[in-house]
Amino acid sequence: MKTLSMAITLSILLLTMACRNTTQTQSEATSPADSTKAPPAPEWAKNATIYEVNTRQFSAAGTFKAVELQLPRLKELGVDIVWMMPIYPISQKNKKGTLGSPYAVADYKSVNPDYGTLADFKSLVDRAHVLGLRVILDWVPNHTGWDHTWVKEHPDWYTLVKGKMTTPLDPKTGKPTDWTDVVDLNYDNPAMRKGMIEAMQYWIKECDVDGYRCDVAGYVPDDFWAQLRPELDKIKTVFMLAEWEDDPAQFKKCFNMNYGWALFAMMKNIAQGKLPATSLDTLRSSNQKRFPAWYYQMLFTQNHDENTNNGTLEESFGPSADAFIVLSSTLEGMPLVYNGMESNLTKRLAFFEKDTIPWGTYEKSHFFKALLTLKHRNRALWNGLAGGKAEKITTDHDETVYAYSRQRDNDRVTVLLNLSNQAQTFRLSGEGYEGLYTEVFSRHPMELKPDMSLTLKPWEYKVLTN
Repeated sequence: MKTLSMAITLSILLLTMACRNTTQTQSEATSPADSTKAPPAPEWAKNATIYEVNTRQFSAAGTFKAVELQLPRLKELGVDIVWMMPIYPISQKNKKGTLGSPYAVADYKSVNPDYGTLADFKSLVDRAHVLGLRVILDWVPNHTGWDHTWVKEHPDWYTLVKGKMTTPLDPKTGKPTDWTDVVDLNYDNPAMRKGMIEAMQYWIKECDVDGYRCDVAGYVPDDFWAQLRPELDKIKTVFMLAEWEDDPAQFKKCFNMNYGWALFAMMKNIAQGKLPATSLDTLRSSNQKRFPAWYYQMLFTQNHDENTNNGTLEESFGPSADAFIVLSSTLEGMPLVYNGMESNLTKRLAFFEKDTIPWGTYEKSHFFKALLTLKHRNRALWNGLAGGKAEKITTDHDETVYAYSRQRDNDRVTVLLNLSNQAQTFRLSGEGYEGLYTEVFSRHPMELKPDMSLTLKPWEYKVLTN
């Protein structure tokens, strides 16, 4: 769920804006400015990509079995992490629409019977692991549905306002949100915290899931995340994704990755001609100062919130869509593929109703496979300290052309993007990027030299690997 406070923060951020070689794992990395260690991270996360699955809409059947059948295709696409939107029973009291929101959970330790059985879900996870895929669950820790099992069993685990349970409260304003289908949990209650930790441990023990994407992570106190992480890692080292961007401390207490909301908003503004390409430098510099050295973000052009509430890829980016997918797949961070993108999804998927993805011929599969395979093979694009920092290549058209090179050991990727709706002829300057490359999509050889001139068509891109 996106929040009003997140939107406000992003707006303020946009208005105010105009690696070293190492064999350390993420868990061993430390910030030069801060001796705090990074949270543990599984070894497989260092060059991973992520794919979001909405079980309800993923197939006509809307079941775990139908998702399992597609896992070999996702593996072939280059996916590593399968992020499952909430799989739990949906609360019926105060539900929205016909089927309700997956984020209005009625029981943390059960599966939605519409999706199948617990055995079906275990089978999905087992098959994923055989294929070398990882599965993380969407977790909703801030609130439950109004008929969650805890409401009757533990009413004292909920926030009370004037003696009554309430919808979630915005932590910045203290005022109730309009999430009328859910009820706020009280993190001042130690017993509730213990129950939440046990519920999250359950899925790791019972189904061997590999981690969690945590909904509105900033609505939950930081000291809970610090309390939670070691309890999960006692079972196995998990991967943790925060749906949040405002709190750098989360990278030190629990999370391996957070959301790149600000980059997403900025990419949309550049696509719509509202900001110059140089704005990307301002944002990247700001993030590198805000976050610990080991940080990285999930970078995206679509997810369930954006697709449903704000627009499809075409609505948000128009003819620039592929260019910004390339950007978000090659800058520092982990690229997200939202289910249906590989089939050029051109509709907003309904959130509270059945609305199956029209898969067609998977027409964008080769495009995504090229990017995700490059991410796996070229160490320059690996995540966090395992990869290389994006070094800006200055041109004489920096307002419209964005060029950068990333290198780790002997691996290098150089990216040239025309982020405008006009053809651009530009000259490269500086050094450190020169050499012989292969262009990833055309497979044609290409040589870069300082002071050379190039021309890119509107929204054209070149992804070069050595």
